[in-house]
Amino acid sequence: MLNVFTLDNGRLKGGLFQEEIETAEDLAQSRPIWVDLDQPSAEEKGWIQDRFGLTIPEDIVDEDLEESARFYEEDNGELHIRSDFLIDGNEITRNVRVAFILYNNVLFSIHNGDLPVFRLLRLRARRIPALIEDAKDVLLKLYDADAEYSADILEGIYDKLEKVSARVLKKDVNDAEAGEVLSAIAREEDLNGRIRRNVMDTRRALSFMMRSRMLNAEQFEESRQILRDIDSLDSHTAFLFDKINFLMDATVGFININQNKIIKIFSVASVALLPPTLIASIYGMNFKYMPELEYAWGYPFALGLMLASVAAPFIYFRRKGWLR
Repeated sequence: MLNVFTLDNGRLKGGLFQEEIETAEDLAQSRPIWVDLDQPSAEEKGWIQDRFGLTIPEDIVDEDLEESARFYEEDNGELHIRSDFLIDGNEITRNVRVAFILYNNVLFSIHNGDLPVFRLLRLRARRIPALIEDAKDVLLKLYDADAEYSADILEGIYDKLEKVSARVLKKDVNDAEAGEVLSAIAREEDLNGRIRRNVMDTRRALSFMMRSRMLNAEQFEESRQILRDIDSLDSHTAFLFDKINFLMDATVGFININQNKIIKIFSVASVALLPPTLIASIYGMNFKYMPELEYAWGYPFALGLMLASVAAPFIYFRRKGWLR
C-alpha cells in the first residue's frame, strides 16, 4: 500500500488526510513531502522509481543488516536511516524495522505493518497547525511521537506491576497464583526490554541526524529536546527492571516456601515412623521364646508402645512450632 502526504498551510493536507495511491497517474499528479509504503509491491516500487528516480532495494527492511548499514548517505544525496518502532499488541509485542530515505526534500518510509507511531503523528498533524514545515520535520516528529508512545507504554507497565504487587504481597500465594504472576512479570520484563532497545535505537538515529548537519537550528534544538526526553525514560526502565526482579524473587520465594511445607510434612512423617518401625523390627526377630507369645499382654503392649513412639515426636514437634 502506498500513501502520500502533502503540505497544506503548515500541516499535512487535511490534517489526518491520507491519500492512497492506486495508479502511477495518481502518484504523478501529487507533490508530497512524505511517501509511506506499507508492504509495497514491486509495481509500487516501480512507480516510485519512475516518479522520483529513487530505487528501493529489496532487502531494505531486512532484520539482519549490519550496524554500519543502518545510517549512511549515498553519493546522490540519498540519506538512509533504519529504525525500529514498537508495536504493543494485546497478544504479542514486537519491534518493526522501518527504513527511511530522505531524497530531494521528500521522506520515504518503508515498513511491513501498520505502526501506532505513524497514526499518532497524523492525529497530531490534524490538531496542531504549523507543526510540519518540511520532510525532515516529519522524521523528527515521528521520533518525538515514538518517545511519547514508549512513555505511554511505560506508564501501562507501572499500572500492571502495581496489580501484580498487590497479588504477590498478600498473605498467602499458592502455586497456581504464583505461576500466573510469573507469567505476567515475564511479559512486562520483555516489554520493558523492548522499550529500552527502542529508545536506544531512536537515540542513535537522532545523533546521526545531528552529526550529519542536515538540520537547521530549530530542528537541531528539537532533536536535543527529544534526546532529553529519551534520557528521562532510561531511569524509568532501570527502575522497572529492579521492580520486576524484586517481584520475581518474591514470587519464587513463595513457591519455595510452599514446597518446603510439603517437604516438611514428609520429613515429620518419616521421623515419626522410625520408632514404631524399630519396635516392630525388634518384635519380629526370631527369638527362641517369642515375648508376645510368652506374655499374655504381649501384642497389646507392643502396639501401645508403637503408638506412644509415634505420638511422642508429634508432641515434641508441636511444642517446637514445627508443625505450623
